[in-house]
Amino acid sequence: MAGRRKQGKSSLLLKEEGCVTAPWRERIRIALAYPNQYRTGMSNLGFQTLYALFNGTPSFLCERVFLPDPGDEGAFSPGPTPLSSLESGRPLGDFDIVAFSVSFENDYPNILTMLERGRIPLAAAARGENDPLVIGGGISVMLNPEPLAAFFDLFLLGEAEEMAPEFLERFRTLHAAVTARETILADLQRSIEGAYVPKYYRAGYGAGQCIDSFRPVDPAYPARIRVRHAGDINAFRTHQVITTPDTEFSDMFLTEVSRGCARGCRFCPAGFVYRPARFRKPAALEASFDEGIRRKGRIGLLGTAVSDHPQLAEMCRKTLEAGGTFSIGSLRIDRMSGELAGLLADSGVEMVSLAPEAGSQRLRDVIRKGVTEEQIFRAVERLIEKGIVNLRLYFMVGLPTEEEEDVDAIAELARRIGHHAVKTTKGTRRFRRLTLSVNQFIPKPATPFQWLPLAESALVRRRIQRIKRALGKERSVSVIHDLPKWNYIQALLSLGDRRVGEILLAVHANGGNWPQALKQVNVNADFYVYREKDPAEFLPWDFIDHGVSREFLLEEYRKAMETAKEGKLGR
Repeated sequence: MAGRRKQGKSSLLLKEEGCVTAPWRERIRIALAYPNQYRTGMSNLGFQTLYALFNGTPSFLCERVFLPDPGDEGAFSPGPTPLSSLESGRPLGDFDIVAFSVSFENDYPNILTMLERGRIPLAAAARGENDPLVIGGGISVMLNPEPLAAFFDLFLLGEAEEMAPEFLERFRTLHAAVTARETILADLQRSIEGAYVPKYYRAGYGAGQCIDSFRPVDPAYPARIRVRHAGDINAFRTHQVITTPDTEFSDMFLTEVSRGCARGCRFCPAGFVYRPARFRKPAALEASFDEGIRRKGRIGLLGTAVSDHPQLAEMCRKTLEAGGTFSIGSLRIDRMSGELAGLLADSGVEMVSLAPEAGSQRLRDVIRKGVTEEQIFRAVERLIEKGIVNLRLYFMVGLPTEEEEDVDAIAELARRIGHHAVKTTKGTRRFRRLTLSVNQFIPKPATPFQWLPLAESALVRRRIQRIKRALGKERSVSVIHDLPKWNYIQALLSLGDRRVGEILLAVHANGGNWPQALKQVNVNADFYVYREKDPAEFLPWDFIDHGVSREFLLEEYRKAMETAKEGKLGR
């Protein structure tokens, strides 16, 4: 079994371009861990960015570790071989640092699996001098690290390009001095802005299970942790480092063209924690685009608000002129010009994704989406005029103040768009399919809706079925959706405090059986998921300064509720 596992790793490496291998001697060794399988992890640009950053730092060597494939029984059963790195096959415990890049809450249980298979104690409090320092970063822990507090020695809250070099230099100095583990952590907590060592902070709980205090154990540690943001993103490149056919985006070279969003949709953290919106200049992207065209031919343009880039059309046009093509994940409806639609078609794009999010204008105004039905139809018309024959529209159900007529409005809007698209196309450019991707709204930290509860799963299922029934006879329209039960778990891990760590431990002990784990642990999960929070309540993430004030978020929340009332009165 060990031989088959080694052969599998070797096969992956042989298909890669850009992998770094270096001798271990006299280097500080980092295991960069992604809590999911290789195919998913290597599709994550943030993960690849960290790999390049760590390996580009003198005195450091970074190798990758992934969740083993379920088919590799040896990785998931007791045995002599612990979880090891992809590059050298060294066990996880041989590294000085194990750094988890965490993007999604539903991957949290995988972190515990990887630590156990790496023979590293799950609890940070149980680790000794010979154990690696387990650190974490990424968007999900930047919003709220508390459910994972018991399992991490240190979190770095912020953008890697801004704070990782400072952290690595400080760790190098401490490591060279053979400093004790406790001294290293205390030093990092004091000296690195954005560092968060959970064990140096105490949470107190009052009546009703709410947090009534949260403070550092030493006044030398900051009372609030400020999230770090990179200033000029033109000063560095953020693009794919390793290309391989074994990824979800194997046909393209991923390149970040923007970061943050100025739109301020009330459900989306990116519009609040990544402010201000930053756009890379075409000149700063030229080298990345040239490399992407050479290596893949197709550029995947990434960013929270790619279509808001002031030079987007120019960059797309130059890519085509240079012999390459491009792809964009999701586009703003109100930025869909005829020129951009034509460039997409010239690039061979057959499906474009748009995100109305809500079917009624009232609800789009509540969530501050900032688009009208007229703009939606205009965007669709421009796309089908240029021969785009497949469209995907993203909607949410379970939004704040949502009523059944808002749900019906989703189906009605989709029906009208589908009919219009079929009616206005013919021949080889005849419209093929409109796909509705219907997902449940999940309240997120650092947004105006952070005080609101998750809609109950039964209600969400009924509303999804309502949409599917209404569109059942529409041959050109299909509906896909996620599973409400997993949304409950995501909400729990998004909104929970450090007591939720007990649930994660139980899930791990029960082999991923969430219902059984929830029965065994004396922690009320519904308290975090289905309860509307008092605006005066201290929330689990309130010790983090995300760059947006609580007062501003609360004002936006109040505006949303006022908009909802005005919309009802105007009917």
